[in-house]
Amino acid sequence: MDRREHLLALAERCETAEKPDRAIDADIYEALGYIVRRKPTRLATRRTPAGGIYQHGSFWKTLGAVSADIDVAVSLLRQKAPSWSWSLQCLAGDDPMAFQALVADCSGHGVMGSLALCAAMLRALARREPVARAETETDQIAAAPASASRLTET
Repeated sequence: MDRREHLLALAERCETAEKPDRAIDADIYEALGYIVRRKPTRLATRRTPAGGIYQHGSFWKTLGAVSADIDVAVSLLRQKAPSWSWSLQCLAGDDPMAFQALVADCSGHGVMGSLALCAAMLRALARREPVARAETETDQIAAAPASASRLTET
């Protein structure tokens, strides 16, 4: 599974989640490029804190509850894509997907605003992923004739 498929699968998990989940939190941080150390599941007691830690620069910080807290989700979005526009709205009705988010023209739905925002953010990142590869391939193709012109026949 390539990075783009992984981001889209994680967005789908956010949309189908019925409640916040610490495993989703850790997976989102990893998908955004952070190094995550998860708390052990064995030998854990009620006093063991949930989640884990992630590396931010040279510091280790407590893993934020991105699937549960809209402030953490917005903070991550602003760190990774400060120029992207985003919106979040609550939809009234009987639909369990009560929240809809829009991030850089990609939408996400969820039972909580934070989950909807995470789904939309992950879809926007997935959409941006192939563009970076296409630019790299274009650069390689453009550089090929220049290097070929330096060759001389003997």
